[in-house]
Amino acid sequence: MRTNRIRTTALAATALVAALSLTACGGEDKALGTKPAGTAETATPAATSTDGKAQQDAPEAGAPETQTVPSEGKHAGGNGGSHSKKPETAPDTNADANAKAAAIPACTPKNSKVKVSSVTRPINHLLLTVTNTGSKDCAAYHAPFLRFDGAQAVYPILDDSKPQAVVVLSPGQKAYAGIGLLGEPGENEPVKSDNLGVIMVDKNNKSKGEATLKLPAETYTDGLGFVTYWQSDVENALMF
Repeated sequence: MRTNRIRTTALAATALVAALSLTACGGEDKALGTKPAGTAETATPAATSTDGKAQQDAPEAGAPETQTVPSEGKHAGGNGGSHSKKPETAPDTNADANAKAAAIPACTPKNSKVKVSSVTRPINHLLLTVTNTGSKDCAAYHAPFLRFDGAQAVYPILDDSKPQAVVVLSPGQKAYAGIGLLGEPGENEPVKSDNLGVIMVDKNNKSKGEATLKLPAETYTDGLGFVTYWQSDVENALMF
């Protein structure tokens, strides 16, 4: 009986010692910051901002970042490449004017009068003037075809003088063309001319009749000069 009591006391003492050992080990692990094997470590959630605006401005995870472009077409802040709207193309007023002129009859020897005159500046030039003598508008298309003293070849036309729009003449209005008489000095021998044939043309550059004019006295040409397109004023006609 005593023996059993001693054995029971010994077993109780052993269990107490084991329990104390486990408690001590647990306390030691907690103090050292270690965890028993087989336990998963739980991540501590990151601190969240209390600034509501900062949370609102942050893009969603996985969503592409977007940027607001002002209605003017420039990037906000004005930096970086721009996606500006292309400026609207201005209407081609010259094309409109030419389209309207195409429906207007050409100025011809029947509805207009042509004259040639000498000028002091620039030298070796003549001025050709056409006046609308009719009762309706007429258009001075392209450049006149010229022939000095009945020459077979048409006088050279200066392409650089082509205006942006066809010159349309109301009754009584005038258009002008400049005539350069000579080329470079020494290239051709100048020849005196007495008469000038002026051929007016239509919108298709086809002849609409010829007027023969008396040239100013002592007019010389070497065939290397030019005639301009019809212009709306004298200055443009004589600037070449």
